Amino acid sequence: MYQPLEKENLFTKYIRIGVVVAAYWIISILTVFVNKALLSGLKLDAPLFVTWFQVLTSSSICFTMSMLGKRYPRTVSFPDGNPFDKETFRKVIPLSILFTAMIATNNLCLKYVGVAFYYVGRSLTTVFNVLLTYALLGQKTSTKAVLCCVLIVAGFWIGVDQESLTESFSLIGTIFGVLGSLSLSLYSIYTKRTLQFVNQEVWLLSYYNNVYSAVLFIPLMIINGEVQEVLNYEHLTEAWFWGVMTIGGVFGFAIGFVTTLQIKVTSPLTHNISGTAKACAQTVIATSWYQETKSFLWWTSNVVVLLGSAFYTRVKQVEMDQLHREQMNSQKV
Repeated sequence: MYQPLEKENLFTKYIRIGVVVAAYWIISILTVFVNKALLSGLKLDAPLFVTWFQVLTSSSICFTMSMLGKRYPRTVSFPDGNPFDKETFRKVIPLSILFTAMIATNNLCLKYVGVAFYYVGRSLTTVFNVLLTYALLGQKTSTKAVLCCVLIVAGFWIGVDQESLTESFSLIGTIFGVLGSLSLSLYSIYTKRTLQFVNQEVWLLSYYNNVYSAVLFIPLMIINGEVQEVLNYEHLTEAWFWGVMTIGGVFGFAIGFVTTLQIKVTSPLTHNISGTAKACAQTVIATSWYQETKSFLWWTSNVVVLLGSAFYTRVKQVEMDQLHREQMNSQKV
């Protein structure tokens, strides 16, 4: 009697996960192309300023929704919270530092490398996830999963080798890509931990992260010498400039939200795999959009990374199913 209801609930869960993952793919791909245009097409050498404006826009959107939610609770729904509460700040700021590092390194990588290579440049997320899961949580990984990670590293190595033969190769961009993979893995792991402090409210966590990140970016911009660069920008007072910057800010808010939401409805591992698979599709779109011609080995590196990630996902799925069956059998006994 309970079986149809159970199947219905499972089907609803899969539909919800599918919708969230699809939204993540669409918004993420569009955000990459928009950010590339902002970082490389404006002739403004201030990548941290562009990123700061995005988190500032996101903070403003969240603040506005919070105020509207309090004034019109029947019309606008937004979780109640104060980012300036000391206890909240203490619990969320570690994740916000990772959030700042993640979006900063991602945009710096995107500034120096092409959209097509952006996928391979940030393909080590799964590898870092395995290493950090063991280092921080003490969870060991099976030999099969480790071999999949070796395959991913091999694909990354081939990709970097082939990209280095082109004029578009950037060593500093590749380094930022590796750092982006590292920070994304850390962010995925700590998001699950931090959500409990905000009652599992994704909107609230996104609000706090953006507010704290907007402050954290200020000293980074000063250290990087971007303040004077922005003040001297020839289009600083023109409306179109702030218009495209605002569009980038809206996309920045959207990707931050769907990223957190995808981690919540799936898992850090699934989020990383989804991001890798999405980036593969993004690579194909980018090479077509920018009319780039790549070598056979370059494409081989993308395929190797994708296969390594897919095999890793399958291995982890089988291991989780086996663990679940063992737990169910032990409960019956």
